[in-house]
Amino acid sequence: MVVGGGAAGLSGALALSRARRSVLVIDSGRPRNAPAGHVHSYLTQEGVAPSQLLATGRAEVGRYGGELVRGNVAGAERLADGRFRLVLDGGATVEADRLLVTTGLVDELPQVPGLVERWGREVLHCPYCHGWEVRDQAIGILATGPLAVHQALMWRQWSDDVTLFLHTGPEPSDEEYEQLAARGIAVVDGRVTSVQVTDDRLSGVALESGKVIARQALVVAPRFTARAAFLAGLGLEASEQEVNGVVIGSHVAADPTGATAVPGVWVAGNVANVTDQVIGAAAAGVRAAGALNADLIAEETRRAVERYRRDGLARAGAERGRGAPGAG
Repeated sequence: MVVGGGAAGLSGALALSRARRSVLVIDSGRPRNAPAGHVHSYLTQEGVAPSQLLATGRAEVGRYGGELVRGNVAGAERLADGRFRLVLDGGATVEADRLLVTTGLVDELPQVPGLVERWGREVLHCPYCHGWEVRDQAIGILATGPLAVHQALMWRQWSDDVTLFLHTGPEPSDEEYEQLAARGIAVVDGRVTSVQVTDDRLSGVALESGKVIARQALVVAPRFTARAAFLAGLGLEASEQEVNGVVIGSHVAADPTGATAVPGVWVAGNVANVTDQVIGAAAAGVRAAGALNADLIAEETRRAVERYRRDGLARAGAERGRGAPGAG
């Protein structure tokens, strides 16, 4: 069973289907990157629309016998025989021997009017996803935490017109101010109250003082929250994920293969690592699928050996019976 039909889930489902497993993918139809126009840094798929990438993936999974259904998983439990039962919205249930959870995350944006409407267009986060598209433009960085200076210095690679809006973020240190000055990054005090849009394009950042500073793109730092509430019934809960000692969101902890603390449950993609890009999530899905399949093979082999031994003992008993005095 694969829960989540994004790049990680479909890649895992494809690998498992090709391994001749019975695969069911349950997908909510709410991919994280739906607001984005294109997928980038995905070799051979550069610039593809997210919807097209997923449509192609669904067709490939179906070609090998994998099934896909639309639905939201509301809860999960472990059965007495070790298998899993998932409860969908509406009350329907499905059961599986193993779970691959690829439900992704939710981007929780700063509470500034206008950000949600421009998210994935001119309100951005990842420079490797959108930096090229806003190269040489007037870029703003909205500071809401201690990584804002890091963001500003990073985005400077794509444009020499970068402004750091301190907003609710901490005051930069003397060393950080020096770094910003050396790179020609302007720093603006005061809270940001909204973004301005002209002709369906972001055109400026409005401050509490009433001043508007012209910008064509605004970089924010969302909180990345794993979509994993339904796993609580299995004893799995999301934990904080940090970068440089700063909490940036939550994820379901797992080993390098995606195996969680609950035997039989794997995770892959952004639910396991909030920093994965699309191609990284796809790779993680394949890696987890390989580990899951190996686990099934080990269990099937163990059961086969048990049957072989029982049958061998039964045959030996029958042969001893036929050779006993008076037999026949």
